[in-house]
Amino acid sequence: MQGDTYFSQPVLEGPAGPHVVFRGKEVLNWSINSYLGLTGNPEILEAVQKTLAEYSTASPMGSRMLTGNTPQHIELEERFAEFMGKEAAVVFNYGYMGVLGTVSALVHEDDIVLYDRIAHACIHDAVVMCRGERRVFQHNDMEHLEARLQKARDNHDGGLLIAVEGVYGMTGDIAPLPQMCELAEKYGARTFVDDAHGFGVMGPTGQGAAEHFGMADKVDLAFGTFAKAFAAIGGVVAGPKQVIDYIRYNARTNVFAKSLPMVYVTAVGKALEIMTRDSSLRDRMWEVTHRLQGGLRELGFDLGNTESPVTPVYVPAGDIEVGMGMVKILREEFGVFVSGVMYPVVPKGIILFRLIPTAAHTDEDVDRTLHAFEQMGQRMGVI
Repeated sequence: MQGDTYFSQPVLEGPAGPHVVFRGKEVLNWSINSYLGLTGNPEILEAVQKTLAEYSTASPMGSRMLTGNTPQHIELEERFAEFMGKEAAVVFNYGYMGVLGTVSALVHEDDIVLYDRIAHACIHDAVVMCRGERRVFQHNDMEHLEARLQKARDNHDGGLLIAVEGVYGMTGDIAPLPQMCELAEKYGARTFVDDAHGFGVMGPTGQGAAEHFGMADKVDLAFGTFAKAFAAIGGVVAGPKQVIDYIRYNARTNVFAKSLPMVYVTAVGKALEIMTRDSSLRDRMWEVTHRLQGGLRELGFDLGNTESPVTPVYVPAGDIEVGMGMVKILREEFGVFVSGVMYPVVPKGIILFRLIPTAAHTDEDVDRTLHAFEQMGQRMGVI
């Protein structure tokens, strides 16, 4: 809706966190991707303030290829390679740009990229940018993927790349990576997993969806963003050193873009230190997740097939008027801020609210939200 600042471009004020100001009123915010609650973390703030005093906001100036490379950038990449269980890693200044650069660099004229139908827009845009053929398969449908792979291998001698999300950011379900990697091995394909919503969240150490399945070594290229669990900006791709070196020198979004500013190198590095030091923030996030999702399901709301903290609440029949009414009641009468999501972010005919539980949300926040959903659901006749 052009000019809208209520549904499509709401204006939120104050520091990012569970409580913000919307239209002059404090609201409980569930539209935040800071899974571990690291926004405003005092350790990160202290480290960043020291970096700002030394480097200001601009350093380093230039791309990594020219004047933007530093010992701190190199160290951060080495730390992420170790964290992700890979030989090497390369950091990008935005997660979106990292996916664009990685996929478009790897897929050449004689290659085919196969990607999930509801994968994030960055994957869709990346396959449009790449020089090879592109073929979509139905969401998490491994039979359909195999049919695509079989046809591609029968009629094609080039490389095959399978591109998926680890945790799907709107629906919350997880890519069936064990079956996918088995198919990749069978047909000689490589795998690329954009794990923006699993990075720092899923698995025993927060490595991501592949670790969740106990098969991090089977994914060829693992990608994570810093804009969610790390509460910063940027992204990183990790994999075999030879491949990462190729990406470093051929991903146009790395070669021709300004280097990740030092303040974010510091912020991300400190966040990585905090989340690998102990699991308490991740454990708390899961406590909030189970309390919220369990309560919403008990009330009768449809959360689909989510297996992650991503909490979608589906609007019955995808009715836009019902959805708008639900949003208004939650925001205006109960001070609970949720975002409505519809096409083109999700397929046509689907409308959902996406709630993101974080380690910073309290039990009281969850109980207040469940009460608001119960009252709203009864009034709207949706439960």
